[in-house]
Amino acid sequence: MSDPHAVVVRGMEPSDYEALWEIWTCPEVVRQTLSLPFMSRAEAQQKLANPPAGFRALVAEVDGRVVGQAGLHTYQGRRAHVGQVGIMVHDDYAGRGVGSALMAALIKLAEDWLGLTRLELKVYTDNAAAIHLYEKFGFVVEGTKRRYALRDGAYGDVYVMARLRE
Repeated sequence: MSDPHAVVVRGMEPSDYEALWEIWTCPEVVRQTLSLPFMSRAEAQQKLANPPAGFRALVAEVDGRVVGQAGLHTYQGRRAHVGQVGIMVHDDYAGRGVGSALMAALIKLAEDWLGLTRLELKVYTDNAAAIHLYEKFGFVVEGTKRRYALRDGAYGDVYVMARLRE
């Protein structure tokens, strides 16, 4: 018997914009990403309508509600083996396996279907939960970017992390 509260990962649809707007405007999501507060629904809809080239997006659902999003940006040319990953989970669903489900699906897509051998990400150095998640999936810290971005009136440092396919 399957768990009715299980995390289901699927491809992102343009119709997800309302649920994604809700995630993108969560206080902790704004704080831990490069998003700015006060995004309008129209901005969210526009963001989904015009994804960047080489971008693939997944969403996670719990009980039919979209509660997380993961993105994979691929490159061309001499960096065609690399993917940049990012994950966001609704504040109310943090610590419930949503990030793990999204990361597992992203890695499968990246390595088993796109043939990528290097996955990269950036994470604020004070985001212990995210760092733990990434380390669980084989990401290691390769360096620190100091004063990377302004948030809450102060500059935050980020780790540059990567996972290399064996």
